[in-house]
Amino acid sequence: MSNPSLPPIETRFTKLMGCPYPIIAAPMFLVSNEALVSEASNAGGLGAAPSLNWRTTQELDAALTEIRKRTDKPYAINLIVNKSNIRMEADLEVIKSHKVPMVITSLGNPQKVIDTLHTYGGKVFCDVIDLKYAEKVQDQGCDGVIAVSAGAGGHAGPLSPMVFLPYLREKLNIPIVAAGGIVTGQQMLAALLLGADAVQIGTRFIATTEAGVNDDYKQAILNAQPEDIVLTSRISGTPAAVINTPYIQKVGLHLSPIERFLNTNPLTKKYAKLLRYIVGSRTLESSAHKTTWKNVWSAGQGVGLIHDIQPTKAVMETIIHDFWQAKRGL
Repeated sequence: MSNPSLPPIETRFTKLMGCPYPIIAAPMFLVSNEALVSEASNAGGLGAAPSLNWRTTQELDAALTEIRKRTDKPYAINLIVNKSNIRMEADLEVIKSHKVPMVITSLGNPQKVIDTLHTYGGKVFCDVIDLKYAEKVQDQGCDGVIAVSAGAGGHAGPLSPMVFLPYLREKLNIPIVAAGGIVTGQQMLAALLLGADAVQIGTRFIATTEAGVNDDYKQAILNAQPEDIVLTSRISGTPAAVINTPYIQKVGLHLSPIERFLNTNPLTKKYAKLLRYIVGSRTLESSAHKTTWKNVWSAGQGVGLIHDIQPTKAVMETIIHDFWQAKRGL
């Protein structure tokens, strides 16, 4: 624990993962890197990054070595487990070789990941946006779920966390991580009261010194309000939350009629989605790393509560401090 004045917050999640605070620094495409992951873990939470933030499996291998040099604490890697991720099998082998403590799965069947991680004691949490899928992955043996609610950045869920968290808590036996719009310690306390065992915080960590994106993106986080977050299908083919920049206004929020047709045809659906994903990913990458008029910045509704760029450690300590202050104030 980095700060003795901040007592641990014990939950099912912290007991399972062996960390003092129930906070995951969310795995964010292009944003999360070795520095952000290790600093979040060293501060007592659990840093996470998508495997696809590194261009090749070999680069992922090197990154996991670097993360372990920087921290001896638990961390997580996010794996997309559907057919669009052609690296899934190779990346999973590298994850196994490094004995990564936790994998967060998205968009597909996590069974192989669960079976692989459990061979060495690793834990698997699965992104879920509804009860049906949550019950399915629980039956498959996952160790917990990430309850992605309305207000999240990227691919947000449709349900309010005020309903989704206690609903899942009624139905599931495994730990639940709340995700969607969470920035502050007060919100973390509310999530735990509603039935969560931890929180996953993304957008707040974009506005950190370690985040691997340019200053324009970070400044956009500070300038944006919740009303500026819109859902667009123009990035991946699935509605994703982004800041409503002039470029987003220009291209619109919906797929073209031709793309909609291709997405409804069983013969072309897979290829149409893959093409949209490739084009959208390249636009996101360009926006994250250099100034361009084609600005596409992923963010959640929590932007309105973010007012400064700080080191990851300071962000973690503020959240924990505010959690305890809010709890004492009840």
